[in-house]
Amino acid sequence: MLTDIDPQAHGPFGEPMTEAVRACVHCGFCLAACPTYGELGQEADTPRGRIVLMKEVLEGNLELEAALPHLDQCLGCLACEPACPSGVRYRDLISPFRALAQEKRRIGPLEKLRRRMVSATLPHPARFRAAATMAKLAAPVRTALPAKMRAMLELLPSSLPAAQTLAEVNPARGTRRARVALLAGCAQQVLDPDINAATIAVLTRNGVEVVVPKGQGCCGALSWHVGDREAAMGFARQNLAAFPDDVDAIVTNAAGCGSGMHEYPLILKGTADEDAARTFAPRVCDVSVFLDRLGDLEEVPDSGETVRVAYHDACHLSNGQGVRAEPRRLLKRIPGLELVEIRHGHLCCGSAGTYNIDQPDIAASLGRKKAEAVVATGAPVVASGNIGCTTQLQAHLLRLGADVAVRHTVQILRDGYRGGAA
Repeated sequence: MLTDIDPQAHGPFGEPMTEAVRACVHCGFCLAACPTYGELGQEADTPRGRIVLMKEVLEGNLELEAALPHLDQCLGCLACEPACPSGVRYRDLISPFRALAQEKRRIGPLEKLRRRMVSATLPHPARFRAAATMAKLAAPVRTALPAKMRAMLELLPSSLPAAQTLAEVNPARGTRRARVALLAGCAQQVLDPDINAATIAVLTRNGVEVVVPKGQGCCGALSWHVGDREAAMGFARQNLAAFPDDVDAIVTNAAGCGSGMHEYPLILKGTADEDAARTFAPRVCDVSVFLDRLGDLEEVPDSGETVRVAYHDACHLSNGQGVRAEPRRLLKRIPGLELVEIRHGHLCCGSAGTYNIDQPDIAASLGRKKAEAVVATGAPVVASGNIGCTTQLQAHLLRLGADVAVRHTVQILRDGYRGGAA
């Protein structure tokens, strides 16, 4: 696409944004892959439509406020990237554009308060746990709350699992084959801390020492995806300092976190930490990928049980990191486990970071459709690799009255080692 964007006029993001715009040939292959186009049916709510809107704003031909409604409705699921024959790096455009727009957008006082509440709680496990506990007290008046605040409450489980304390060093069982550092995550530590416990159990069982650095923090993805670059840079720098160099990999077990950490070079572009981020990012590895590459895994005992498990591709694992085969191969290692695919599996479940509280109506529609597709498989268990997805699936399966267990891939593998098929 021809463009008159001046890369120098938009700071460190000018060049990557310009390249993304130029790469788009407006072919339309992205339309079928875009969940919001399926929901809204408007050209402006397609990847190519949004690229045109961003181009026009960056060239000074369109007011930012005219473009923002359509850009805010973008999930950032990146389904357009694998569908694009021209290789447009949409991720190099949408998040940087949101960061540039953050300072210029006009936000009402109630929305500003809501955003501050989210940014002050979700990335901090202790605060999030306290806020979630207090929020349950608002259940009797939930219907009187604004839609976005009501959506936040409706995603919380009926009760929170007990907090877990992770040891800083978790020794490998038997001969040590590798040493990794684990990102513990933020919301995950509150909503499902057993995912970290399962990750450590599976890794150590297969000869991997797991270090959990004390100084780590939120990955920064939640902030980055809504355009809060200052917060994202702060989290990125904290993790660059916290994670040791003498490990074989930095392991993540949440797709959004892993994808966000891979974007540290973009988040920190033009700063003194950019080179460190470029060294750091390739070391980040999803747990399913690390185990698949490690190979020669301990055999899972045959429990004699048979169970169907549906697999849900988390967008920032499949689209953001290109990880699709590895978690499926891990699950197929379990005797008696029949892995089944979900209809329209490429479509986002509607979680997408904070999207399900920022755009609750679209997210609810996508969540309902995904839950219905899971139920249609007939599987009593659905697996995924992202806490946002599992939370969204649990909420919408519950609304359908469906008796389907939602589990992380490593939880199913850990339970298989314990003698259960899923």
